[in-house]
Amino acid sequence: MLLDKVIGGYLDHLFEGWEPWMISLASSCATVILIISYNFLFQDESLFLRAKKFVLRNARRIPAVRNKISQEFDVSKKRMENELMAPTRNLGSIRALPQSRSAEEVLALAKKYKETESADWSKLSGAIYSGSDEITKLSTSIYPMFAWSNPLHPDVFPSVRHMESEVVRMCCTMFNGDEKTCGSMTSGGTESIFMACKAYRDYALARGIKKPVMVVPVTAHAAFEKSADYLCMGVRKIPMDSTTCQVNLRAMKKAIDGRTCMLVGSAPHFPHGIIDQIGEISALGLKYKIPVHVDSCLGGFLIPFMEKAGYPLELFDFRLEGVTSISADTHKYGYAPKGSSVILYRNHTYLHHQYSVTPDWPGGIYASPTMSGSRVGASIASAWSVMLYMGEDGYVKATKETIETTRKIKEALKKMKNIYILGDPLVSVIAVGSKDFNVYLLSDAMSARGWHLNALQFPSSIHVCITKRHTKPGVAEKFLQELQECITNIMENPPKEDTGMAAIYGLAQSIPDRTIISEMAWAYLDSCVALPGSGS
Repeated sequence: MLLDKVIGGYLDHLFEGWEPWMISLASSCATVILIISYNFLFQDESLFLRAKKFVLRNARRIPAVRNKISQEFDVSKKRMENELMAPTRNLGSIRALPQSRSAEEVLALAKKYKETESADWSKLSGAIYSGSDEITKLSTSIYPMFAWSNPLHPDVFPSVRHMESEVVRMCCTMFNGDEKTCGSMTSGGTESIFMACKAYRDYALARGIKKPVMVVPVTAHAAFEKSADYLCMGVRKIPMDSTTCQVNLRAMKKAIDGRTCMLVGSAPHFPHGIIDQIGEISALGLKYKIPVHVDSCLGGFLIPFMEKAGYPLELFDFRLEGVTSISADTHKYGYAPKGSSVILYRNHTYLHHQYSVTPDWPGGIYASPTMSGSRVGASIASAWSVMLYMGEDGYVKATKETIETTRKIKEALKKMKNIYILGDPLVSVIAVGSKDFNVYLLSDAMSARGWHLNALQFPSSIHVCITKRHTKPGVAEKFLQELQECITNIMENPPKEDTGMAAIYGLAQSIPDRTIISEMAWAYLDSCVALPGSGS
């Protein structure tokens, strides 16, 4: 009461002699200034980061800085183009439609193009997960039967409609769903993730959330950020624990607010092969009534079989009440040809928000379940056929072989000096770093021997993704032997300057203005579709 009197007296004194309209105008102006200040200071991107970007962006306007960046950019772009085009430079370039050729001529040219591929598949990290002769023969036999089928017309192609339903139902059962669990097939993991984000964005909008925000671990697949770009969603990236490489749960909980539309956990995530604490994320989702998506695109056809293979894991699927969706790629450890994945939901409430429906189109009522309209029915048929061919027993056997090989490599890497393993990977990906040398030198050295490893950043590291190809006799032993030889050589004969991946990634991580890195990535993508001589 006394405080009220003191404040009231102060305000009376402060505004003594003011007209009522003046007080009203001042109050309105102060309110507007406070709102503008709040919105400026408190954004998803911190004030410090925005200030740093502003400084760096304007620094590029200085002629000397701009010219130096341009020179380095041109050199890097030319190097990328040369490396990408080198294998096909002698093929010539078809720049306009030629006169028609016979099927035999086209096949002969295709074989000539194919000869430019020299990679030993057993030395790849991920990329080709099986490619066995038996599965290749099965898939290429199935494909022409359904080459012209299109699930957009289920009345015309009931076969692929039924096949898709069976693939989805088999996957729902695989992840311990019930009869209410549902979903659809997509063209790959990125589309599966995109559809989950779209579903939860629309679900949030229907509940009155104006600008939905996803809360994702910094290690979650880049497809989440890509989806947010397309869908005009906000993204809050949660840091990982530096020791376990799992998401920081305390930071995730702190990031949740009234705009949060989905929480994400990976099982496992791509960079380091670590499974996030799905049980705890599920509990957060239940507590705050927020959908939880489990991204299992990479390991989705390993982790459901690990317990039967003798490698039990903590719960990660629909047995956790808070888990509302799961993505898994049939074209990775499902061993189907590229172009298929599944997105699964706990029930139709979420799935219906994934759908796109245009009820008033003059062309009719248009409805599609995923981003695509017409879809490749043959991809669905191929995935269906491989799943039946493999069967549960086949997947359990393949999982056992893959995890056994991964654990064997993991134990051997632990014993090697000058490198360390990031976190405790339990599935098929192992990431290593080094405190003694630039770890990208190791990637370059292994590349020179034909091994294709994946470069990671923040922290600097590389990883190997173990596939069925690595389980063949002698492959793991050869990998470990050559890795050790490369480490020894780097330590005994350190290079005077970094080149190759060591130079590119070493430089990339030291550049604070990430827009420069984005521009380099644009140049790389330009080079991927360019022909020699024209830059187009």
